[in-house]
Amino acid sequence: MRFFPKAITRLYDAAHHHGRQHVRQRPYLLPIFGMILGLVVVGLIFLSKNGHTYVETNYHVVFVFDSGHKRTVDTQAPTVGALIARLNLNLIPQDLVEPAPSTPIVEDNFRINIYHARPVTVIDGTTKTVTLTAQKSARVVAEQAGLQVQPEDIASFSQGDIKDNVIGEQVVVARATPIQLNLYGTQVPSYTQAHTVAQMLEEKHIQLDNGETVQPAVTTAITPNMQIFILAKGSQVVTSEETVPAPTEIVNDASLSFGTTVVRQQGVAGKEITTYIVATQSGTEISRKIIQQAIVQAPVPQIVARGTTIDINGDKTSIMAAAGISSGDYAYANFIISHESGWRVTAANPSGAYGLCQALPGSKMASAGADWQTNPITQLRWCSGYASRYGGWGGAYNFWLNHHYW
Repeated sequence: MRFFPKAITRLYDAAHHHGRQHVRQRPYLLPIFGMILGLVVVGLIFLSKNGHTYVETNYHVVFVFDSGHKRTVDTQAPTVGALIARLNLNLIPQDLVEPAPSTPIVEDNFRINIYHARPVTVIDGTTKTVTLTAQKSARVVAEQAGLQVQPEDIASFSQGDIKDNVIGEQVVVARATPIQLNLYGTQVPSYTQAHTVAQMLEEKHIQLDNGETVQPAVTTAITPNMQIFILAKGSQVVTSEETVPAPTEIVNDASLSFGTTVVRQQGVAGKEITTYIVATQSGTEISRKIIQQAIVQAPVPQIVARGTTIDINGDKTSIMAAAGISSGDYAYANFIISHESGWRVTAANPSGAYGLCQALPGSKMASAGADWQTNPITQLRWCSGYASRYGGWGGAYNFWLNHHYW
């Protein structure tokens, strides 16, 4: 909402009070009134540029990148999904919008990427399946084509060859071989990309350095569903199965706004078999020692794209500079303020939180200046002091990411 200065309001009220009849009787009043109004407007523009006058708005500038084309939109849409619906882009279910439709739009220069589905041929042995997809992960494309992809299977993008009757992009799935791995008497169905027993032992991190033996011999070629036995020498053994958490891989992506994250590939936990040597006395266990930890199902990493583009409205950077915030902290401060208040100086919460960074209660900010209720610079000075409890704006940003408050 924009507010007219009191000076203009008073002039308007005065003119209205005297009525049209008085203006007709004194025509010289019109040029005089126009001159005064013009001087007031020019003065306000000067103050706005030099005194950091702040005008609140619930509009945001959003950059929509669609097939390489940039579109700038001034919008009140609260979320990515709401904006996409208003733009009438005629997207199909296979098209991909990043970030997710539920992502709130709380700052200017927010970036949205639209990836249109394209035909991809998925090759699984002698089977070829054409799917329409916008995904960037080869494994996800294969799964969308209806394939069940094991963690040990390898899916990769390549360019099709017309000699193979494939035109355009393709995903080739290299299937792992199923085997029956027997670890000290425990049957463990597994998969491997290895061609020999020796390669399989290396792939699964199985070491034969405690007198163990393996059957068949290490030079034996791997065949589907073959039995491979790892045998201990002499001792009683027990095994337990444990979950291997899926690792997270972070990739920086300049096509996304700072602070935005997108999951490009869901992680899948793996399995690990731990084998122990157990010493007993009179039937009672007296000691236990790990002799083997074999990864029988590799975890699939979760791939997360993290936005790196910092594109903050110039008015906001000037306000942060006036408040004494260093330029290296602009991105952190902008992220927190955008999510806490949407850069609305008078943002109020029923709990009593108030202002740009939602001080609770808002009256705390009086320590930074008497005009704390309306001056964004005063509020940000107080916010910077509050951020110091986290070691600064960078620490406050990291805390906000983990807790969604600060």
